[in-house]
Amino acid sequence: MPHTTGARALPLLAVALTALNLRTAVTGFTPLLDVVGADLGFGPGLYGVLGTTVTAGFAVLGLLSAPLVRRTGLERAVAVAVALTTAGVTLRALSPGTAALVASTVVAVAGIGLSNVLVIPLVKRYFSDHLKAVSSLYIALLQVGQFVAPLLALPVAVAAGWRWAVGLWAVPTGVAVVLWVVVAARAARTDRADAAGPTTTAVPAPARLEGAWRTPLLWSLVLMMGMTSLNVHAIFTWLPSVLVDAGADPASGGALLALFSVLGLPAAFVVPPLAIRLRNPFPVVAVCTALMAVGYVGLLVAPAAGAVAWVVALGLGVSTFPLCLTLVNARTRTTTGSTVLSGAMQGLGYAVASIGPLGVGLLRTTTDGWGAPFAVLFVSLAVLLGAGVVACRPSVLEDQVRRPALVDA
Repeated sequence: MPHTTGARALPLLAVALTALNLRTAVTGFTPLLDVVGADLGFGPGLYGVLGTTVTAGFAVLGLLSAPLVRRTGLERAVAVAVALTTAGVTLRALSPGTAALVASTVVAVAGIGLSNVLVIPLVKRYFSDHLKAVSSLYIALLQVGQFVAPLLALPVAVAAGWRWAVGLWAVPTGVAVVLWVVVAARAARTDRADAAGPTTTAVPAPARLEGAWRTPLLWSLVLMMGMTSLNVHAIFTWLPSVLVDAGADPASGGALLALFSVLGLPAAFVVPPLAIRLRNPFPVVAVCTALMAVGYVGLLVAPAAGAVAWVVALGLGVSTFPLCLTLVNARTRTTTGSTVLSGAMQGLGYAVASIGPLGVGLLRTTTDGWGAPFAVLFVSLAVLLGAGVVACRPSVLEDQVRRPALVDA
C-alpha cells in the first residue's frame, strides 16, 4: 500500500467518518423510542428486542467479518459495511410501521457490527507507522459520536420530527461510503499493478491465519473484551436504577450516566499511546480493574453520598475498552492477523456482553437487592484481570500460531 501523505488522506477521512458513526445509529435512536413508539404504535415491550438486536448483531457480524474480508478484500468489505449502515438508517427514518423499523434496525446494526471489526485492520494497513495517533483519533471519534448523538436526538425531533432526527446520521455515513468506494478502487488498481510487476514471484499473502483460534492471545483478548463490554452494558442499563433505589431522582441518574459516557473521551487519547509504548501494558488493566472495583463498592456502600466519585471511577475504569481495541494492532504483525483477532474479540466479546444487562436484571428481581448482581460483576473483574495478564504479554499473534510467521496481506 502507498504510504505518501496524499495517498493516505482519503483513507484517514473515511476512517474518521466511519468511527464517528459507529454508535450514532444506536445512541441517537434510544432517546426517541417513546416518540417513535407513539407514532408507529409500539410500546416498551419492543425496546428490549431492539436493544438485544444491537449486541447480537455486533456479535454475529463480528464473527462473519474475517470470511467476508477473505472473499471481497478489506476495503470493499468496509464499503459494504458502511453502505449497510447508511441503508439501514435511511430505511429506519422512512419506516411506515413496526416491522419495517425492526428490519431496518437489523440492517443498520449489521453494517455497524462489520465496521466495528474492519476499522481496526484498516488503521493497521494504512497507518502502521502512526498507530498511536490514528488509534486515538478513531477511538475518540467513536466516543464523540456515542455522546453527541443522544444530545441531538430530542432537539432535532422537536424541531423537525423524529424521522429527521433518525435519518440525519445517514448523511455522514453516505459520504463515508463514497470515500471507501474510491479507496477500494485505488487498492484494486494497486493490487493489479503489483501482480503485473516484478513482485509476482513474492510469497503470496495468506487468505487466513491457521491456528489463530488456538492461541492464548486470541482467547485472552476475547475475555478482556467480553468482561469489559459486559460491565459497560450493565452500567448503561442499570446505573440509573441503582441510584434511584438509593433515593436519587431520575434526572440526576441520567446526568450521571452522561458523565460516565463522556469519560471515555480522555481515555481515548491516553490509553492507546500507553498500550503501544509500554512493552507490557498490564498496569493499565490493573488500574482500570481497581477503579471499577472502587466504583462498585461505593455504589453498594454509599450510592447516594458519593455518586459522582463512584461514577467517575467506573467511567475511567472501563478504559480497558480502548486498550482492547489498540492491542489488536499492537499484538499482530499483519492485517490478516488484525482482522482475525478483531473479529474474534468483538464477535465473542459482544456475545458475552449481551448477557450482562439481562443477567443483572434477573438477579435483581429474584434476590430483591443489588448484592447478588454486584457479586457477579466483581467476578467479571477477576476474569478481566486474569485475561489481562495474558493479553498484555509482549507477544504477537502470528508467532503463536503453529505455522511460521506470515507476510502482510
